Amino acid sequence: MSDNGEKGSDRKAVRVTIFGEDYLIRSELGQPYTERCARYVDAAIQEAHVRGHVAEPHKAAILAAMQITDRLFRAQAEAEELQQGVGERLTAMRRQIGAALGDGPQEVE
Repeated sequence: MSDNGEKGSDRKAVRVTIFGEDYLIRSELGQPYTERCARYVDAAIQEAHVRGHVAEPHKAAILAAMQITDRLFRAQAEAEELQQGVGERLTAMRRQIGAALGDGPQEVE
């Protein structure tokens, strides 16, 4: 689904339907995953179309893209918070282990 300009990559054509339109997508990610992505996008557009009372397909697609982007940004922020929390707990555990072993506090980067 990405176009990285590499020649000879293992990209396969996958036919998908999004909002009633057929598309031939070239993807190195495989047919099942590409179809899953297309179903997700289709569902998001359908939801934007119905919930937003939008008749024009391009406007429904824009609303769906905004919703998908919002979900992505929220998931990224949550992942960053989790990563920071794990890092903090790991540092605290290393300090506790060092103290228990009599090595004193351990500074870990």
